[in-house]
Amino acid sequence: MFPTILCLVALVLVGISQWIYRWRNPRCNGVLPPGSMGFPIIGESMQFFSSQPLDGVPSFIQKRVERYGSLFRTSVVGQPMVVSTDAEINHYIFQQEGKLFQCWYTESARQITGKQGIMVQSGVMHKYLRNLALSLIGPEKLKDGRLLHEMNEITRNHLHMWNGCGGEVEVKEAIATMVFQLAAKVLLCCTGEMALKLRRDYKDFFNGLISFPFNIPGTTFHSALKGRRNALKVIKDTFNKRRSTKKSHDQEADFLDCLLEELDKKETPLTEDIALDLVFLLLFAAFETSSSAITLALKFLNHHPEALKELREEHERILSNRQNQEMGLTWREYKSMTFTHMVINETVRLGNIVPGIFRKVMQDVKIKGYTIPAGWTLMVCPPFIHLDSDKYEDPFEFNPWRWKGQDLHTGSKKFMAFGGGSRLCAGADFAKLQMAIFLHHLVTNYRWKVVKEGNIIRQPGLKFEKGFHIRIWDNGMDEATDIIA
Repeated sequence: MFPTILCLVALVLVGISQWIYRWRNPRCNGVLPPGSMGFPIIGESMQFFSSQPLDGVPSFIQKRVERYGSLFRTSVVGQPMVVSTDAEINHYIFQQEGKLFQCWYTESARQITGKQGIMVQSGVMHKYLRNLALSLIGPEKLKDGRLLHEMNEITRNHLHMWNGCGGEVEVKEAIATMVFQLAAKVLLCCTGEMALKLRRDYKDFFNGLISFPFNIPGTTFHSALKGRRNALKVIKDTFNKRRSTKKSHDQEADFLDCLLEELDKKETPLTEDIALDLVFLLLFAAFETSSSAITLALKFLNHHPEALKELREEHERILSNRQNQEMGLTWREYKSMTFTHMVINETVRLGNIVPGIFRKVMQDVKIKGYTIPAGWTLMVCPPFIHLDSDKYEDPFEFNPWRWKGQDLHTGSKKFMAFGGGSRLCAGADFAKLQMAIFLHHLVTNYRWKVVKEGNIIRQPGLKFEKGFHIRIWDNGMDEATDIIA
């Protein structure tokens, strides 16, 4: 009996040893990039998710670049991964979209955003869904005035409300609520309490995107899935309600009408599930990145009064040239904001809101003497490029003037805050316009003072610990007088 137990134990130990060996030494028809796969399944996830300061390249990336070079392997949330911090390799990856590489996300992100959503589509279907999104938030739609008017009105109303509250405002959450209200209105004609309820369903969404896909109560993934189910119910109920309501002939079609018309076409590739996933993701994309970018802009401007002064002067010139002072910002005025766009580019470069851009390797790929196996995940790392001293002078310094004379509206090998290649973010113009409108109304109508900066960390996405609090008051009015009043 005892020898039998010893044999079983020995077999188990041998099996575990072989499993660990295979994990640490994956099969490859060539030479893998250097690196470590960490512990089985867990990989190096703990190090990847460790809290890092806002300033600088995350230590997870920096330490491995110093040890292994600009291309290294690792494993995060159970997925074998190669990380690239090389600008030339990153450019090649974007150019080979749909050929050697395909847009890809972690299993948790795919389940949360929808297995049929635009994030996981490729080829013709991705182009089709991208065009649908651009019909709502692309430059041509933004020019027509209707969406501009909505942005102006909602921004004015929220800033007025902040000023009227007589106390501190936590900027990140307040702006997220403001932008979400706009997105819910233009996507679903959803307003009031229903929009607020829908906003709460997205609370834990971001933290669950890159996580172990374990649907266990108490985990961020479980909370995100619960929020997704609740949000999808609201979106689907809105779809069904609109279907049962006849639109009058003189009523302009909105995005929801366009989706329903597409669904009614005989040969459409669109299904209701895909449409629901598209709306779900657009709602999230509209508010999460914009609210982070605007909050970071206020933080950076607060520490650089000379940049704030030039920004205010640019917007005051716009006001002085406007015939009707009650009008909101126009598309022509927006395109004239040279320094504002410099501030926006510098904010997203230095802030690095997106920690990584993921691609799936479609077939074995040889790069710089290494082989990346088919099926692996490849992560392009924008922060390392954006903070590279070979590409930017004093890269850790907030310096909007570095963009003077450069193209302010496209991506490049050294600037990929909005992605790159054919997968350049469809909502980039929407996000930049929202940011410009907010800054316009803030600097021309109000003054503000930061009363509590909190602590902004990377984990790996941005997390605003204890918030970012400001007090605002009417332009031209003394702060102390306003507070007493």
